[in-house]
Amino acid sequence: MIAFVSGPVAALAPDSAVVEVGGVGIAVQCAPNTLSGLRIGQQAKLATSLVVREDSLTLYGFADDDERQVFELLQTASGVGPRLAQSMLAVHSPDALRRAVATGDEKALVAVPGIGKKGAQKLLLELKDRLGEPIGSPTVGAPVTSGWRDQLHAALIGLGYATREADDAVTAVAPQAEATGGTPQVGVLLKAALQTLNRAR
Repeated sequence: MIAFVSGPVAALAPDSAVVEVGGVGIAVQCAPNTLSGLRIGQQAKLATSLVVREDSLTLYGFADDDERQVFELLQTASGVGPRLAQSMLAVHSPDALRRAVATGDEKALVAVPGIGKKGAQKLLLELKDRLGEPIGSPTVGAPVTSGWRDQLHAALIGLGYATREADDAVTAVAPQAEATGGTPQVGVLLKAALQTLNRAR
């Protein structure tokens, strides 16, 4: 298994990064919160999980080992593949997911795109004894709500956009974020923000 990749960031996209390792560009699928901490040309070290399929090898990247471990544990539940597991981590921190499962917080799981009420109930049952107890305090593991602006802004800067462009894009998607009434999906907002920036250019 490839446990981590380390090297300069060669490229960034809305859902992936390319890290140069020994002269080879390794493409790594990442959630927006992980991508927001990366900068082109700067050194990065990402914990990774390799997902092997008949027709593909996909490397998923994470900010730390804890996030990777939760990603792998989530996939032990029936119906949870790597993309859904990554979506869950894009919306909630590892500790927020542990807390949601420990407290039976169905709404927290329904906030993830692709999980309905019945799916959330099933996941709470299946994951109950697998994720373990929350590590941090409630504030540390709380799902991102008001912080979506900062996350989105940082992700756009990381993709090479100017501060003013990032500010305008965040303002443009704010109505969409507020219309959700719950936890905004940063990954969805990032795609919408990129579309507004492409139209502006």
